[in-house]
Amino acid sequence: MDFVDKKIMDYVINNSEDEPELLKELTKETYQKILQPRMLSGHPQGRVLSLLSKMIKPKRVLEIGTYTGYGTICLAEGLADDGKIITIDKNEEIIDFQNKYFEKSGYREKIIQLNGEALDIIETLDDKFDIVFLDADKENYIEYYKSVSNKIVKGGILISDNVLWSGKVLEAKSNDLETEVLNKFNQLLKNDKKFETVIIPIRDGVSISRLI
Repeated sequence: MDFVDKKIMDYVINNSEDEPELLKELTKETYQKILQPRMLSGHPQGRVLSLLSKMIKPKRVLEIGTYTGYGTICLAEGLADDGKIITIDKNEEIIDFQNKYFEKSGYREKIIQLNGEALDIIETLDDKFDIVFLDADKENYIEYYKSVSNKIVKGGILISDNVLWSGKVLEAKSNDLETEVLNKFNQLLKNDKKFETVIIPIRDGVSISRLI
């Protein structure tokens, strides 16, 4: 998952905005108590999410894949005064964990948690979104793209996580369904003339796609 030399990454972290203390606490407890803690967005990526949100000042954000809420809180930092973030996850077991940190964050009233299958839930949403953050099961990335591409406002952005998939996307042939889907997904965004897309090699790869 790490593409950048550790010394370089340490330099980046030391010369970028500090990670909020609450998110340090969330990270520590996630690693102590929750399975697959590397799913966290983490410090550098989290600051990118926060900065993008602060630049756009979104009224509506959709997050597909809440996990323990790190990315949710980062995106909430830039919400407009009347802004809301809808975050979807199917894991009921970590809702209490999420709520603990949402309450501490000061953004509790701006966060709407929905539990269940994201594709089914997205179909029921009538909102248009300024930001969509996709960080869920990789085998459904193309289906998620299809379901949200018409729910993004003009000038809005789709942020997609894990698009370099620990470098597996470079493999000439892969029997891994997730790798195959991610390669197709990346090409789909590249060739979609409705979006302008750039992949940033931070953490596990993040693509940012702006609806033209």
